[in-house]
Amino acid sequence: MDKKVFRIKADFGEGIRLDVFLCRQVREFTRAQFQRFVDKNQVRVNGGFKKSSYSLRVGDLVEAEIEIPTPAPMEPQFIPLDVLYTDGDLAVINKPSGLLVHPGAGRRFGTLVNALLFHFPEVRGIGPEDRLGIVHRLDRETSGVIVTARSLKAYQELKRQFKNREVKKIYLALLWGHFPEREGTLDWPIGRHPRNGQKFSIESRKPRIAITDYTVLARYGEFDLVEVRPHTGRTHQIRVHMAAGGHPVAGDRIYGPSKFRREIPRLFLHARKIGFRHPETGAWLEFEAPLPADLQHFLDSLKKEN
Repeated sequence: MDKKVFRIKADFGEGIRLDVFLCRQVREFTRAQFQRFVDKNQVRVNGGFKKSSYSLRVGDLVEAEIEIPTPAPMEPQFIPLDVLYTDGDLAVINKPSGLLVHPGAGRRFGTLVNALLFHFPEVRGIGPEDRLGIVHRLDRETSGVIVTARSLKAYQELKRQFKNREVKKIYLALLWGHFPEREGTLDWPIGRHPRNGQKFSIESRKPRIAITDYTVLARYGEFDLVEVRPHTGRTHQIRVHMAAGGHPVAGDRIYGPSKFRREIPRLFLHARKIGFRHPETGAWLEFEAPLPADLQHFLDSLKKEN
């Protein structure tokens, strides 16, 4: 039986539900599983028992006695991939919307990792078991270009480039409303939402630096079509920054308006281009993924209206 111990601080867990906090800290289990652990008295707070809904306070000592299972090996799965480029070191994929990049709690099939194991079995052993070959990620709904590693050297070098912000990333986004300036920079640190652990926010108690440049390309009715260039890689960075600036991404059910004024096919966010140095040769490479048909069709309909 494993024992996990956490001391709650002002910037670490304060105000968060007990089950949500534990789920966030121990990724092997879902929130529902932690609720069962709490019901079975496997979790103590300050030596006593609390409900899953208990709101943690500064100074609380949380102790969880749980058996953390050894993760099963990821399995290859035939999922068609649109491969933009590949060699012995890397593979550049045009990821469709809806495809998870790597497994989440309770889900180990239907991800890009499963697909990589099928098409490029040599990724086995390159990186953590649930993120084999993965050096960066895109949200599930976000489509577009993503680079993966096929060798350990490439994995390490690409990770270094992402960490040092040497990778060029360009997204295309359709945003609600209109920016007063054609170009700008959003420099707002981002972290976990102070009240909703599943979201991110510029109002986080423990934010990290996040910088996003944007250029307005066109204006269609109540939307701006924008090129977005994130300098950092925070989770949901573009979606959080744009929503915080009053221009949420069209089709965003998490950070966008609660009631949409028109039908939008999905999150209108596409990773259009990526540039980096080849991990072996050092040559600068750039790859571009065309706008998917569903987003292009919606954009064309806006053009006709204008």
